[in-house]
Amino acid sequence: MATAEQQQNESVEKNEGQSRHQEVGHKSLLQSDALYQYILETSVYPREPESMKELREITARHPWNIMTTSADGGQFLNLLLKLIGARKTIEIGVFTGYSLLATALALPDDGKILAMDINRENFEIGLPVMEKAGVAHKVDFREGPGLPLLDQLLEDEKNLGSFDFAFVDADKDNYINYHKRLIELVKVGGVIGYDNTLWNGSVVAPPDAPMRKYVRYYRDFVLELNKALAADPRIEICQLPVGDGITLCRRII
Repeated sequence: MATAEQQQNESVEKNEGQSRHQEVGHKSLLQSDALYQYILETSVYPREPESMKELREITARHPWNIMTTSADGGQFLNLLLKLIGARKTIEIGVFTGYSLLATALALPDDGKILAMDINRENFEIGLPVMEKAGVAHKVDFREGPGLPLLDQLLEDEKNLGSFDFAFVDADKDNYINYHKRLIELVKVGGVIGYDNTLWNGSVVAPPDAPMRKYVRYYRDFVLELNKALAADPRIEICQLPVGDGITLCRRII
């Protein structure tokens, strides 16, 4: 039987583990850090392309590394794009380009990604890695806010229903506005993916729960998006606990 001291130590270790897991920046909502690490070490890292590993390690040194897609999220996107046979995609929110690289590696050599971000400097951190991997020619990077760029696309009827896939990992307060535009740009049968739809687990937290300021600020926008997607008759949806939550929307109308 464990002594009182041993029980106390076990309780402290458990609480410390939970605390570490709940820190902002943890890219999984699994209840066990050890289980998430098992997934990474068993299924993700051994199969991660060398270029993605290189960019992941470069991005880890960036002061805003919390903004990157998780390694398991990158693996998921890469496989998903191969499964749906995507050739033409949109990405809103690029950062250093980990998810962009995962997409570029999945697309055929003549595939194209229209990538949008307000910060070219961060994109250029990952660009040499993409060039070395031989996939930079697939990326058409546009610097600037996503909504005006999407509106420009919508002005040309040739763009309507022309994209196979779109991935959104940008300003959460505009997710609904992105959806209104992307639903017209992605073809029937195409897929839109929204990242961070479980938002650090805050979507089920009580209103008075302690949260980082930016988590609290965007929480209501994420909740609004989740309700809107669930009620949208134009799509089928599946919300996955990968990374910080990814919701897939398949356009059916």
